[in-house]
Amino acid sequence: MSGAAGSDATVIPVGSAYEVVVGHGVSDRVRDLLAPGVEQVLLVHPEGFATYAAAVADALASSGIAVHPAAVPDNESAKDVAVAARLWALMGERAFTRTDAVVAVGGGTVTDLAGFVAATWLRGVPVVQVPTTLLAMVDAAVGGKTGINTAEGKNLVGSFHEPAGVLCDLDVLATLPAPDLVAGLAEVVKAGFIVDPRILELVEADPAGATRWDGPHTRELVERAIRVKADVVAADLKESWLREILNYGHTFGHAVEQVESYRRRHGEAVAIGMVFAAELALRSGHLSEEVVRRHRDVLASVGLPTSYAGAAWEDLLTVMRRDKKARGARLRFVVLEDVGRPVRLEAPEDAWLTEAFTALTTS
Repeated sequence: MSGAAGSDATVIPVGSAYEVVVGHGVSDRVRDLLAPGVEQVLLVHPEGFATYAAAVADALASSGIAVHPAAVPDNESAKDVAVAARLWALMGERAFTRTDAVVAVGGGTVTDLAGFVAATWLRGVPVVQVPTTLLAMVDAAVGGKTGINTAEGKNLVGSFHEPAGVLCDLDVLATLPAPDLVAGLAEVVKAGFIVDPRILELVEADPAGATRWDGPHTRELVERAIRVKADVVAADLKESWLREILNYGHTFGHAVEQVESYRRRHGEAVAIGMVFAAELALRSGHLSEEVVRRHRDVLASVGLPTSYAGAAWEDLLTVMRRDKKARGARLRFVVLEDVGRPVRLEAPEDAWLTEAFTALTTS
């Protein structure tokens, strides 16, 4: 596999299940990640991103695979049961069997949706993820979580369905608007706080470089973040506990996204959520003020938000009580005891929650 991916490629195994290929100019290697015998592929891509999707389609077609492109919205509205049903219908019309596959080319909403469609068609067909955003490369496309949204919350309907492989072509990051690249850094920084402090050191040493697709440490940051996720999901695919650490900042962040009708970028919401989690950990006696300040400093240095002036606390709390990690009436958060030392905080006191929110909104 390493040779097939090209000399520039780094191959990161996710246990023994599949591999993540990272490199420059590797998009034409998508066929290498599909098993022999695939006759047709549903190529799911965002609207307005047809050029890059066409290059992937050409690479597949050149090996004799019939490609059926399917454009979907380039935002959270793609993760809707009506969109999934449209893709199921197309697969039915084309008589997709279990030896056929889905290929997702796009950001996190596309990889989540396409993975869910693959997981549910005939109870599971192969999917190859070709993420085109920083956030999708280091988070959404790796790990086998798939899902769609409902009116009641984000990703409440979904399944675990590991991909056949993930292909991260770093050159495509050049097409990202700067705010989207910065938003993706939230998931990179998260990986630094929960597992790999070297990520934080690289960002702190050159924040401006971290915000460039061709920055001096961009590839290392991407690969380190992917390795964090790969190691965690290989040890705990279905989130019995260890995988929950990947949700650091997400309980509050997902609530922000929902109450704001997904108008805010996911990474921005996660950055806010990490500051909230740090403030909560401070009040529960888990975390020092120094590490709370480090959260704010690192995130702010790359242009991510560290305060919040959006929805009311009561609205956010209502959404968080529907979070997947909640158990009955008990809220659960991932918090830190120190950098690289995540723990679970169950049923935090109401005073800690409101004080953390106040600190977030008044800073």
